[in-house]
Amino acid sequence: MKVLLDTCVWGGARNDLEASGHDIVWAGDWSEDPGDEEILARAYSEGRILVTLDKDFGEMAIVRGIPHSGIVRLVNISARQQGVVCLRVIAIYGKELEAGAIVTAEPGRLRIRPSDNKFDGAI
Repeated sequence: MKVLLDTCVWGGARNDLEASGHDIVWAGDWSEDPGDEEILARAYSEGRILVTLDKDFGEMAIVRGIPHSGIVRLVNISARQQGVVCLRVIAIYGKELEAGAIVTAEPGRLRIRPSDNKFDGAI
């Protein structure tokens, strides 16, 4: 799976995800932080799920309708657990994320907001 880790996500999380075969880009490697809108746009243009600690991305996607390729928001997850939690979220909700879902992960709880475009009416 293609993933973009926001600058606020611990860079070491990349190792856990890459070790599991995922294609990872960490925004912390970029020469400068281009801002939230550019990060979301880049993730979308590259077909990457965005992993962040920042609730602003969900608001941009839901309220403003900015397109995205799936978002995982980590809440109160320690830095050293971020990669492990991402792997768990991807294992459970990978298909939904690829369809544009937003998943919020916090200790003991996962919440999902399916994409508005998830179904074409067929069951």
